[in-house]
Amino acid sequence: MKYTRRAIAESSLFAGIPEDQLESVQNIVIEKEYAKGEAIFSEGEEGTGFYVVAKGMVKIFKVSLEGKEHILHIFGPYEAFGEVPVFMGKNYPASAEAIQKSLLLFFPRGAFINLIEKNPSLSLNMLAVLSMRLRQFAAQIENLSLKEVPGRLASYLILLTREQQGDADSISLTISKSQLASLLGTIPETLSRILAKMSSRNLIEVNGKEIRLLDMDGLEELAESGRI
Repeated sequence: MKYTRRAIAESSLFAGIPEDQLESVQNIVIEKEYAKGEAIFSEGEEGTGFYVVAKGMVKIFKVSLEGKEHILHIFGPYEAFGEVPVFMGKNYPASAEAIQKSLLLFFPRGAFINLIEKNPSLSLNMLAVLSMRLRQFAAQIENLSLKEVPGRLASYLILLTREQQGDADSISLTISKSQLASLLGTIPETLSRILAKMSSRNLIEVNGKEIRLLDMDGLEELAESGRI
């Protein structure tokens, strides 16, 4: 249960709540383990609850009529997903799958709503997280609709370096390049060509999953303009 307690305490959903409320939250959690590639839920299924990642990594995705997968989000430790159906009482709007062996904390809808009724402060954290998620979706829509792939990639690398190490100039990709391509709305071959072109312009240096950001000003300009 040590992963459960830590994941709850570190999740932005429950940041800052008192110890007794953390105990109440932990009491309704159901731990679930998933193998790499195992489905968590499918688009259209009833939203019976939401999840927090304790260990591992999860992708949220949709599949087109042609069978093409498009990744919407990648979630890692202490991040929550599937929250909206909990409050709306609707079906999951996308599918979820473990992309690593994962331990997830499942929060049943009914039990969590009862908990919020007793502890209204929990709903404030939830609103903050949902507002942040809405901003992320808005940014993603802007990137996909207004920027070309080089601009999307530059934006992603800048975001990743801020998430991982602040002002450091080296990052490590936590997902495969094919998954990154899907997340950026392109194909692996195009992503590889763009990475090579950005390397030739001395914007980045690629060594496997390690990427050094050589010219942050240039990357920010690329993220803004969308074109190399």
